[in-house]
Amino acid sequence: MLRTLDLVLVGAMITAATITYQIKHNAEEKLAEVRELEAAIKLQEETIDLLEADWSLLTQPSRLQRLSEAFEEELKLKPIEPEQMAAPDELPGYARDFEPLVAETETEFGSDASITTGSVKP
Repeated sequence: MLRTLDLVLVGAMITAATITYQIKHNAEEKLAEVRELEAAIKLQEETIDLLEADWSLLTQPSRLQRLSEAFEEELKLKPIEPEQMAAPDELPGYARDFEPLVAETETEFGSDASITTGSVKP
């Protein structure tokens, strides 16, 4: 009886060791995958930082001014004159200057029912 119990316990220990090894191996694989993802994220962040620096250099007003002057003939660019800007009286106006529209249609509530919004006073 003692030998059978010993064999069962040895088998249980071997099974436990095998399961522990598999869990450890899977954890190490996941850790390696996490490290790869962290490296990829760091690379992407560095790339974004580099692109933002390039963008700020490319959009400097002094650089754009030089380019517009250099390619003025090809692009047919001209400086904006003050007369090109719209005066306040040339603008279409404010929303409060316009008459609100109220839709009047036949609805399930009756033929004279009108639809109004919360901002429109009937």
